[in-house]
Amino acid sequence: MNSNQSIGEFIDAPNTVDFIVPNSEYFLNYIKDKPYIVPTTVLTGDFLLAYVNVEYVDDLIEELGSYFEFAQSTVLGLLGERALTASGIIQAQEQPFLSLRGQGVLVGIIDTGIDYTSDVFRYEDGTSKIVSIYDQTKRGAVPYGLSIGIEYTQEQINQALASDDPLSIVPVTDPVGHGTFLASVSAGRETEDFIGAAPDAELVVVKLRTAREYYRRKYLVPPDQENAYESAAVMLGIEYIVKKAQELGRPAAICLGVGTNFGGHDGFSLFEEFISIISELPGFAVSLASGNEVNARHHYRGTIEDVEQPQRVELRVGEDAGDIYMTMYSSAADRVSVSITSPTGEVIERFPAVDLGRLETRLILEQATVIVEYHFPTRGKGSQHTVIKILNATPGIWTITIYGEILLEGSFHIWLPLRGFVSPNVEFLLPNPYYTVVLPATTFQALICGGYNDVENSLYEQSSWGPTRIEFQVPDLVAPAVDVVGVYPRIGLGTMTGTSVAAAITTGACALALEWGIVRGNYIAMCT
Repeated sequence: MNSNQSIGEFIDAPNTVDFIVPNSEYFLNYIKDKPYIVPTTVLTGDFLLAYVNVEYVDDLIEELGSYFEFAQSTVLGLLGERALTASGIIQAQEQPFLSLRGQGVLVGIIDTGIDYTSDVFRYEDGTSKIVSIYDQTKRGAVPYGLSIGIEYTQEQINQALASDDPLSIVPVTDPVGHGTFLASVSAGRETEDFIGAAPDAELVVVKLRTAREYYRRKYLVPPDQENAYESAAVMLGIEYIVKKAQELGRPAAICLGVGTNFGGHDGFSLFEEFISIISELPGFAVSLASGNEVNARHHYRGTIEDVEQPQRVELRVGEDAGDIYMTMYSSAADRVSVSITSPTGEVIERFPAVDLGRLETRLILEQATVIVEYHFPTRGKGSQHTVIKILNATPGIWTITIYGEILLEGSFHIWLPLRGFVSPNVEFLLPNPYYTVVLPATTFQALICGGYNDVENSLYEQSSWGPTRIEFQVPDLVAPAVDVVGVYPRIGLGTMTGTSVAAAITTGACALALEWGIVRGNYIAMCT
């Protein structure tokens, strides 16, 4: 940060990178003589959000190694694509001895924004059932020491709704419609032709800021993919909802309909650990979408039986596939290395595995560039993380050869990014449908929601399958995820398919349970 910048200007600058580390004495001592690192918010669970200019990132990686590499954000995408009776929710609403509708409970939505002018978010007198909106895409007054965004209160929202030009007072929109839809399904008010799962619950909404350019480049996010969000922004959104609920003394059910394949799928990242801590707080329930990846052909699982018998993984690449990012995790007991063969037969020779090792090779006969990176040990499991990037990938069959340098277990997993974050004509020739639940739904404590087709009485065909990489069984349950009816901005009623919708329905169900347990005093320690 230069001397002429305010902290806010530095945080919002295009060359600034955010990262999250444990709030430890080690890190605080490390940054004492580094004014270019700006620590800000301390999150629940004692995680510290900090910022640095991109020009110092390589220095931090060199000095801190894996400690910093795994402190960086990951990039997430939406898990819904463009009913309640099957979930038992209508029965709970209408059962005379229960009559649960979410009264006294907050529903937190962390997503693409909200159309707060919709009738399903307004009472009969025209006022809003939204307690507050935390918009990370703008800068202004925001409570709880959060470093980005602006808060709009219920008073401001009501003032906007009473005006002729609401957006001039509260300029929050939802161009994508995903957040509005999930909010309506979770807690939309009852109208003539629609009812949400918890119609009497009130809403706290977080509009996520899109991923910084540094992370878009790091993870090779396609230029036309607008709906890419950072894990750090999601964590700030969760923190905001937790602080708001604690301030008001009310329980909260939190819905997260975004996910990613960038990570170890083992529950040990800082992102997953933070969600696990929140899920254990009394009065909070967190519902996560499992993902829509089971048939995407984006996961490969293999085993190296012997150091003399490497495993070959084949990747089919279609025309104009662009850039490809693969993330591979192998056991802490093993050390593996890779070589890569292009469709024309050009070979990038085996690159020995060393921590922070990096090889970048421009192919001679093709326009492609191949990058291999090694990182170990990872947080929690101590695994080896190998990143493979193919820039401007040539169409045809690419072969990745995995060698065992030190071998005790021999198993490894490779993931391509989510649908929409890699060309649809890129896939493994021999994919494995298991272990396809996305992060952060590989955490330990939250409710992990798969998808169900209530019309055909079957599992939603795209719903991701578990277990996690450490054989933890997920998802926990399934909820309707196919052609679910909800509300879109401007359009009104429509349908959406995907496990994010299942998570929204589950969030509403959690709100009913929190009403029974905490608001009515039947189980005041209730949590996820």
